[in-house]
Order: sequence, then C-alpha cells, then structure tokens
Amino acid sequence: MEEIAINSSVIQLDQFLKWAGIVESGGQVKSLVDAKAIMVNNRIVIERRKKIIPGDIIELRGSGTWKVIGPQG
Repeated sequence: MEEIAINSSVIQLDQFLKWAGIVESGGQVKSLVDAKAIMVNNRIVIERRKKIIPGDIIELRGSGTWKVIGPQG
C-alpha cells in the first residue's frame, strides 16, 4: 500500500486520484465510479466528489491501494 500525502485536511476523491497520478482526468474517475471500481475504507464509492481525509484507504480494483496521509504524515 502506497501512502499519498495531501496538503489540506480534506480533498475530493476525483482531485485526489488526479493529484496522486492514478488517473489523468475527471472523466476517468466518473467511468470508474459508474463501474463500481473504487472503494474508500472498504465501501464502494457512488460519488466522484466524495470527501477524502487523511487516514482514508482508497482502493482501485485491479490497480492498487493507497492510504491518504496529511502533510505531516
């Protein structure tokens, strides 16, 4: 599991996935959400702008798992 630091206390899922280099566009995020391919803390995501906070675990089916950490780790 890779750790990805964010520079704020909250970030939207689509912004996080682009920030981390996991996807290239918001359109890709929408397709992944529609396909139920993204999980946050072991729950399927149904909104691409879901709020993500440090400590959350993001899983993209078939691609990997990432832990969100704050700027101080």
